[in-house]
Amino acid sequence: MIKIPLGIGLTGQRTARSIERTRAAGGVSQRQLADRVTALGRPMTFTMLSRIERRQRRCDVDDLVAIAAALGVSPLDLLSEAP
Repeated sequence: MIKIPLGIGLTGQRTARSIERTRAAGGVSQRQLADRVTALGRPMTFTMLSRIERRQRRCDVDDLVAIAAALGVSPLDLLSEAP
């Protein structure tokens, strides 16, 4: 059986943009954020984070919660940011 990867939907795209904007507004590099996320117990490389921000990798709920914590915001803030 051929597996077809799931695309990134509208909410995923908005969340990726929100992650990038929030990170940049805080003056945090992708590498710094990935290190923070890893320190919180969710291993993440800056390449993984870059792919999330470029909408090439899905951001699962565990990633979202860890990224939000590392940025000092609520996961809901990253989900509900305006397009």
